[in-house]
Amino acid sequence: MVLNRPLLLIDVDGVISLFGFDPAQPPPGRFEVVDGIAHFLSAATGEHLRRLSGDFELAWCTGWEEKANEHLPRALGLPGAFPCLSLASELAEPSAHWKLAAIDRHAGPSRPLAWVDDAHDERCHAWAVARPGPTLLVSTDPAVGLTEAHVHRLLRWVSELRRSSTRAAGGRPR
Repeated sequence: MVLNRPLLLIDVDGVISLFGFDPAQPPPGRFEVVDGIAHFLSAATGEHLRRLSGDFELAWCTGWEEKANEHLPRALGLPGAFPCLSLASELAEPSAHWKLAAIDRHAGPSRPLAWVDDAHDERCHAWAVARPGPTLLVSTDPAVGLTEAHVHRLLRWVSELRRSSTRAAGGRPR
């Protein structure tokens, strides 16, 4: 049996589209106009996502929804569109984070997943601990976004998943 790649859920605002930084000393990046709104895109994010795509199945998990595919692949030099979770129609339980129902529906309970977002809260952490499948939350600073350290953390995590899968299969990769 072949181990499916873990899912990597990617938010946009605060991960790719940065805000809250000192305008006198902005991070590396550039402004991109999306539907008449200027977004400051991190210069490194495209390369980070290309590196991660070898080990993860990438998917947008953002209020941008399909706008992410309309604008970001070209702007970030990505090879194409990613699947996009539908969040707009979600009626989350009042006690749940607004993205969790869509994540559960898309990933199911057991698929390994990592989620990069600048707005994880205590509900997200409780959900991740209770989730049956391996789950990693990677929180970003919205003024900095996805960093090299985050990429290393994600790649270490997926490597650990592979090692544990190999051990569970009696030494043979699954």
